[in-house]
Amino acid sequence: MKAPDARTVSYGILLGLTGSVWLINGLFCKLMMMVPRHMWIVGSVLGYEHAVLFTKIIGLAETLFAFWIVSGYLPRVTAILQVIVILAMNLLEFFLAPGLLLWGRFNLVFALLFAAAILVNEFVLRPSTPNGTDV
Repeated sequence: MKAPDARTVSYGILLGLTGSVWLINGLFCKLMMMVPRHMWIVGSVLGYEHAVLFTKIIGLAETLFAFWIVSGYLPRVTAILQVIVILAMNLLEFFLAPGLLLWGRFNLVFALLFAAAILVNEFVLRPSTPNGTDV
């Protein structure tokens, strides 16, 4: 049995880290409300009346996203959807809640770097499947 090459190992590590980001932000920060700032951000974007409910719904979606990512099911679709969600969330926050963000408007730079890492991981580092399908 052949040992995995550096590209395959890098892909797996980055995939696990990406899934961890979604899991931590979804489960701990939003569902378990360990970081109230997330609820305040959601409230400033979607309204404070139902901020707790919307924060928990978003947290559940992010948690499920983490499991989808590491499952490997439709990885390219997952990567593209992640980038769309990251950019949409961060652009909304950039304009509607910059004072609540950890690094203010500079958060957008980290979002762009995270999105780029996801795309590089999926479209450059991801090893080809044996049957040649990379959907």
